[in-house]
Amino acid sequence: MNSALDKKTLFDKIWDAHVVGETGGESSILYIDRHYCHEVTSPQAFDGLRKRGLKVFRKDRTFCSPDHNIPTKHQDRPISDPVSRNQVETLRRNAGEFGLRLFDIQDEHNGIIHVIGPETGLTLPGQTLLCGDSHTSTHGALGCIAFGIGTSEVEMVLATQCLLQSKPKTMRINVEGNLAPGVTAKDVALYIIAHMTTGGATGYFVEYAGEAIRSLSMEGRMTLCNMSIEMGARGGMVAPDDKTFEYVKGREFAPKGEEFENALKYWKTLKSDEGACFDMDVAFQASDIKPRVTFGTNPGMGIAIDEFVPEAPEDKAAASSYVKALDYMGFKPGQKIEGSPVDYVFLGSCTNGRIEDFRAFASIVKGRHKAESVTAWLVPGSQKVLRQIKEEGLDRVLEDAGFELREPGCSACLAMNDDKIPEGKLCVSTSNRNFEGRQGPGARTILASPLVAAATALTGYLTDPRIFLSQD
Repeated sequence: MNSALDKKTLFDKIWDAHVVGETGGESSILYIDRHYCHEVTSPQAFDGLRKRGLKVFRKDRTFCSPDHNIPTKHQDRPISDPVSRNQVETLRRNAGEFGLRLFDIQDEHNGIIHVIGPETGLTLPGQTLLCGDSHTSTHGALGCIAFGIGTSEVEMVLATQCLLQSKPKTMRINVEGNLAPGVTAKDVALYIIAHMTTGGATGYFVEYAGEAIRSLSMEGRMTLCNMSIEMGARGGMVAPDDKTFEYVKGREFAPKGEEFENALKYWKTLKSDEGACFDMDVAFQASDIKPRVTFGTNPGMGIAIDEFVPEAPEDKAAASSYVKALDYMGFKPGQKIEGSPVDYVFLGSCTNGRIEDFRAFASIVKGRHKAESVTAWLVPGSQKVLRQIKEEGLDRVLEDAGFELREPGCSACLAMNDDKIPEGKLCVSTSNRNFEGRQGPGARTILASPLVAAATALTGYLTDPRIFLSQD
């Protein structure tokens, strides 16, 4: 009979299986199974290799795709913005010089790196997976250790396929019970972050568990793990199950045949042992979660859509930043922001740019029409999502409702491409961050689910999607 010391968390199992050396200090040498590169954080890393005369150690483990800087209209034309064009062209040159697989603009695999990894079968259970991007945590939805790294670390992985890393603490967040109609994974994420605060999981790697988590689709789990970073976590993960295995099976780069069956035997062992000890355990009830929105300038400043903006905290320093955030957003304590006029709606990003998100949006707007006062940007997370939208006829549903479908990319999640929200305008966004200027200088952002975004796009003001669900 195993002692309590023999029982491991899912995180411990994967981590321990990938440690290939110890430094004698707090850091371990961790082997990396998969490495993703986009155009923003990789140029200096490749320059570092060049200066030291090094090659990429495991070319078959690194995959590249431009996403942050690419336009979402007229992708068949040269990129007009010189900064964005240089970023993308630099990635092309680096991938070519170092012999790496590049999913370039208009390639059938191109898209946001955190969307294309899972959908192509490159992201698999049990992996260690890195990218020079904080939202690499998305991939943990498939039961792997995935987290973002800095540019110098990108260079280290390119050169050695290893990373020097200290082991984080572990946290389990249980969400028990059933989610109500109209409540999505995005609402679960925003609810958890509001309660944990933006620093409440700092230093931890989070495993999400419980009935409500198991009920989520794979896309929903990706949304949840994506947002882990917004409460300070190193990453987030969900134990793989039959839903995960069915999702992976048959994907282009996933194992096939006997290789898949052998992998499956290992994947089925990837769960926390009963009685395994986490450094922190947190529990929430699914019945307490309603459709959520943010009212401030960080993802933790959120409320249920039918609630009122809270009063400022008593702590003077916290109150000062709180008031500053509300001033920026144009809201006041005690105000109900439901019903606030909205200028822009953005559906997309690595948080909510998957086919399930477009299905949800279309389910609300079908047979209805967009408000004339709203500018809506609907941006698929990948070329594959765009193809699925068309194959399922969702493009016609959206067009009939007055919406225009754009081409894949990070788009209005962040102001690094042409899709910038104008100064002072209010945008309901399905992305992951609502910092000052995140979507453009002076832009104001309310984070929400695809259902809230769809309902808002129809009315022209912040709207609870449940009013439309009750009509269907």
